[in-house]
Amino acid sequence: MAKAPKPTASVERPGPADISDLTIIREVRKAAVWIGMALLAAGLIVLSQPILLIIGGMVFAVILDGGTRLLGRVLPIGRGWRLAIVTIAGFAFVGWVFYFAGSTLVGQANELRDVVAEQWQRLVGYAVQMDLMPAGGAGLHSLGQEILGGVGKLTSAVGTAIGAVTSMLMIIVIGIFVAIEPKLYDTGVAWMLPVGNRARFHELSNRVGFTLRRLMFGRIVGMAFEGVFTWLMLWAGGVPVAALLGLLTGLLAFVPNIGAIISGVLMVAVGFSAGQGEGLWAIFVYFLVQNVDGYLVVPYIARRTVDLAPALVLAAQLLFGALFGVLGLLLADPIVATIKVALEKFSEGNRPRTAADSG
Repeated sequence: MAKAPKPTASVERPGPADISDLTIIREVRKAAVWIGMALLAAGLIVLSQPILLIIGGMVFAVILDGGTRLLGRVLPIGRGWRLAIVTIAGFAFVGWVFYFAGSTLVGQANELRDVVAEQWQRLVGYAVQMDLMPAGGAGLHSLGQEILGGVGKLTSAVGTAIGAVTSMLMIIVIGIFVAIEPKLYDTGVAWMLPVGNRARFHELSNRVGFTLRRLMFGRIVGMAFEGVFTWLMLWAGGVPVAALLGLLTGLLAFVPNIGAIISGVLMVAVGFSAGQGEGLWAIFVYFLVQNVDGYLVVPYIARRTVDLAPALVLAAQLLFGALFGVLGLLLADPIVATIKVALEKFSEGNRPRTAADSG
C-alpha cells in the first residue's frame, strides 16, 4: 500500500511591506523626515495660539525672575519673598495707572481720539486736492482695508476684548508658576532628552535665560526712558495730552521699530492740532528721543545683552505679525534672540577643535 506524500511547508514570500533594497530604505527614511517636518510646521501653525501663550508666559517669567534676582542684590531675603514683592509691585503699578491716573488718561484719550480723527480728515482732504484720492472719500474705506490687511490676521485669542483678557491672564498665570520654580520645569524638559544631551540642554537653557533677562531689563529701561522723556519734553513745549502721549510712547517702545513709528505719528498729529509751533516741536521731540535712544541707550544695552540687527528684528516682526497676529508681533524680539543664542551655542558645539583648544 502506497504511503501518502508528506505535506510540504509553504514558503513565505515577501509582501509589499517587506523592503530589502537599501536604497529604497534610505529614500523612505528621507521621505519620512520631510513628511515629519511638514506635519510639524502644520502643527505649529494650527497650535500657534497656545504655543505663543506659553512663550509669552515664559517671557513674563523671565521678567519676574530678573526682577527677583535684581532685588536680591539689595535685599537678602528668600527668593519666594522677593518674587512676591516684585509681583505685587508690578500689579500695584498697573493698578495705579488704571485707578489713580485713569480719570486723567480717559479724558486725554477722548481728546486724542478727536484730534487724530480731525488730522486724518485734513490729510484726506489734502490728498483729494492733490488728486491722490478720489473725491468723496470713496477710496478711504479701501485704503483702510489695505492698511489693516497688511498688518496680518488677528488671531481668535486676541481678536476680542474677552479673548485679550483671557490671553493676558493665561500668560500671567503661566509666568508666575514658572517663576516660582524655574528649575522644576527646566529639569522636566531635560528629562525627556537623551542622557548625553541633558548637560548641553541645561547650559543652553541657562544662556538663553541670561540673555532674555538682560534683554527684557534693557527693554524696560528703554520704555521708561522714552515714556518719561517724551512726557517732559512735550509738556515743556505745550503739546496737548503730553501725559498720555508719554505713556503710549513708553508702552509702544516694547515693540521696536513699529512702535516708534506709531507713537511718532500720534505725537506729530497732536502737535499740529495745537498749532504749527507745537507740531514742529513734536517732530523735534520725536527725533530727539529716537536718536538718543537709538544711539546711546540701545547700543549700551545691546553690548550687555544680545546685539540684534534692526533689519532682522523688523523682518521678524512683520513675519510673525502676519502669521500669528498681535502676540507674534509682541514676541518677535525675544523669539529671535532665543534662536540666535541657540544657533551660537550649536555652532560652538560643532566647531572643529584646533591646536589652541587642545592645549
